[in-house]
Amino acid sequence: MKKVAGIIFAVLVLACKGKQEKQGEVDADPMAGAEKEVPPPSTNEWTVLFDGSSFDGWHIYNGGAVGAPWKLEDGAMIFDPSLDESDGKHFNLVTDTEYTSFELSLEWMVNEGANSGVMWGVVEDEKYGEPYVTGPEIQVLDNIGHPDGKNGPTRQAGALYDMIPTDSTVVKPVGEWNHFVLTINHKTNEGSVILNDNTVAEFPVHGDAWNEMVSKSKFADWEHFGKFKTGKIALQHHGEPIVIGYRNIKIKEL
Repeated sequence: MKKVAGIIFAVLVLACKGKQEKQGEVDADPMAGAEKEVPPPSTNEWTVLFDGSSFDGWHIYNGGAVGAPWKLEDGAMIFDPSLDESDGKHFNLVTDTEYTSFELSLEWMVNEGANSGVMWGVVEDEKYGEPYVTGPEIQVLDNIGHPDGKNGPTRQAGALYDMIPTDSTVVKPVGEWNHFVLTINHKTNEGSVILNDNTVAEFPVHGDAWNEMVSKSKFADWEHFGKFKTGKIALQHHGEPIVIGYRNIKIKEL
């Protein structure tokens, strides 16, 4: 009887030991039974630069608050030449904030004969006078009604002005809204323009390849042009007494 009891006891001890070893293997995983760590949300979120209700976040280049001849209408910022009593002054808009690498999404519209542009890397200083002295421009244009449209695809809507040509076939007629996405990424040295869901221009944004492009353009002898990685976004008032408009403007820093 004692011999049988001893055998039973030994079996129980071995069973318990096996269970403990198995439990020990499970416990060796520090994440076992615990909630998995959730990665933090991405910080690369869109920031609204213009929501259609105010000019908050914008001002006149080398000037003050935005006012006439710019106005708010149907959720858009509109340049209205009938409100211009300045006798030739330019009313370029610039962001209050500076940016380096980003995606910029907006819609633009021009009337017949209009000329405007979207610039980046713009440095605001009285010594420069105009945003285009420092900031490269993506052309916004009536390709048919403005004379610059006849100067080839590097001067037409969607082009990196005077450097990289565009595809003019994707531009909508005057009076209709075009959707535009500009990407400037100094981390990867890549820039691109998407116009109405079509990639119409791709280019480097700094370095030897950038400098070579500039050297072959009208900006070759401009000391400060395209030299600043960080700067403001500008919406150009070119001077023509023509309606231009922008809306749904947002930016994502990269």
